[in-house]
Amino acid sequence: MVASQYYYGTGRRKSAVARVRLYPGDGGFVVNGKPADEYFGREVDLAAALEPMKLTSNLSNYSISVVVAGGGISGQAGAIRHGVARALLVANPELRKALRNAGLLTRDPREKERKKPGLKRARKAPQYTKR
Repeated sequence: MVASQYYYGTGRRKSAVARVRLYPGDGGFVVNGKPADEYFGREVDLAAALEPMKLTSNLSNYSISVVVAGGGISGQAGAIRHGVARALLVANPELRKALRNAGLLTRDPREKERKKPGLKRARKAPQYTKR
């Protein structure tokens, strides 16, 4: 998938970062050198990654090439979704309203909370015993 012009978008979610390139093409989807349906084990993650394309009816207009690192599969799918939405915006600025209303341009700020001293996890306290 080598083409001269592409549209670029960076997506982030939790600790995952996705660098997305949209090429005018037939609808191919490659993640880290593998076909997307092979890379994502769950159908839910693949659907999440393709949500901006389905929303804007551009599924067969662009081929997607993604390099994603960090986090888990679900976080990576969210990062790809964010990156694809941003790349679509570069390709066609008129899609901003539709992408914004669907909440696809907003970076999800939720991160893993750190463990606190004296607790078992971020918020779970040891069991209280009266005697």
